[in-house]
Amino acid sequence: MDQQPADSPYHRTLPIGERLSGKPLVEDRLSCFEDVTLRPLEPMLVPEAPRAGTLERSECGHCRPSEHTIWHDDLWQVRSGFTPFGLPFVGGVAPREHVVLDDAPLDLLATLGPLLQRVSNAVKAVPGVARTHLARWGDGSEHFHLWALARPAGMMQGRGAMLAFWDDVLPPLPDDLREQHLEIVAGALAAGGGTAFPARGA
Repeated sequence: MDQQPADSPYHRTLPIGERLSGKPLVEDRLSCFEDVTLRPLEPMLVPEAPRAGTLERSECGHCRPSEHTIWHDDLWQVRSGFTPFGLPFVGGVAPREHVVLDDAPLDLLATLGPLLQRVSNAVKAVPGVARTHLARWGDGSEHFHLWALARPAGMMQGRGAMLAFWDDVLPPLPDDLREQHLEIVAGALAAGGGTAFPARGA
């Protein structure tokens, strides 16, 4: 792929190639860092490589059946357990059909709000969970998906975007406890409709 540096009024302000100060990340009152060293700011090249599922639908993991599906209904699915996690719960929420947010059907999106409420409450049913953080990045797969992360009760260091960093460094949950948490979330979701797969078979 022939790429060129991205060019816009914004891009022209950037110190490409320089190492920026991590001080703002350390001094932020919600920061979990005492010291941060950032990599130099790399050139921003376009066109970007296509996301998974853009060119070849068979490459879209959200479209394929998965042993990590813990719940689904006719429109949506929740998956978890595909990687170790240190938080009480980390899972993905996605439509069952291949959908891109930019042009997703409005009738599908109208069901998203109630679903996120259900996911939030289901995750908070896990003992020791205070909040459910919901996030969207969407740089790996074009299939619309969201993340649900459980913030442990009392973990004020986990407020805001810092929670995702803590998940990377906390010790992974023991297998039996992770399975208990998956069953709790799946069961709570199924109480409002759809099908739970507490044994993670789908």
